[in-house]
Amino acid sequence: MGFRFPLITAHCGSMNTIDHTLDSVQTGLRLGADVVEEDVRVTKDGIPVLAHDDEWVTVDGLKISVSQMTFEELKELQFVVTHGEQRETIRICRLEDMLPLIQASGKVVNLDLKVDESIEPVAALVKQYGMLEQAFLSGCGMDRAMLAERLHPEMRKLLNTDHDLFKTLPYRDAMVQTCEDALAANCFGINIHYSVVSQELMDYTASLGLPVYVWTVNEEDLMMQVADLGVASITTRNVTALVQLKQKMRGER
Repeated sequence: MGFRFPLITAHCGSMNTIDHTLDSVQTGLRLGADVVEEDVRVTKDGIPVLAHDDEWVTVDGLKISVSQMTFEELKELQFVVTHGEQRETIRICRLEDMLPLIQASGKVVNLDLKVDESIEPVAALVKQYGMLEQAFLSGCGMDRAMLAERLHPEMRKLLNTDHDLFKTLPYRDAMVQTCEDALAANCFGINIHYSVVSQELMDYTASLGLPVYVWTVNEEDLMMQVADLGVASITTRNVTALVQLKQKMRGER
């Protein structure tokens, strides 16, 4: 059997770039990521934009809500973001500005949906660019995953694990429930925090044909641990370290 290593997923803002910018996307692609992850919300007029939070602050100190403004209004504004210990200014970026970069690279984009309203316009754009094989949805708890399945069953999606299940139920029960939900919503795999992953989970998901995508792993020792478990993808901000680990482990095999 040949060398296998998890897909390298570049978290938005990887390698100390600013989150939700084309620079962040291009950095992940340039450094060798297989997948680039970005958060998506929609404007008042239904335009998908790269954003984790609904509330942004302009350079003038005005608080605005992405969902309550049109893109035409938003694109005229500059926003202040905290970047490490610095404050930077950026403009909001459309999903449509990013997709051609992914398309040209031949890589894949993980679209982390922050609101149900993003499902329809995101699916429309992905299909417009002919990128059904180069894009999938995450950010989908059970309800959002079921809604996405009803609205756009052609869109691939991961089930975001409900971590409260693992706090309130015995581990095996939570594991079984998670996988049942993923299969019921026709998800192709599960998206889970690395701290919840165990060999038991990996064996069980493998028996069901559900790949496990983990987030967000930035330390090399943890990268090695989860890679050895056989996860399908590791999301990281530290893309360089994960690429180097892949090269190192390939050399040792």
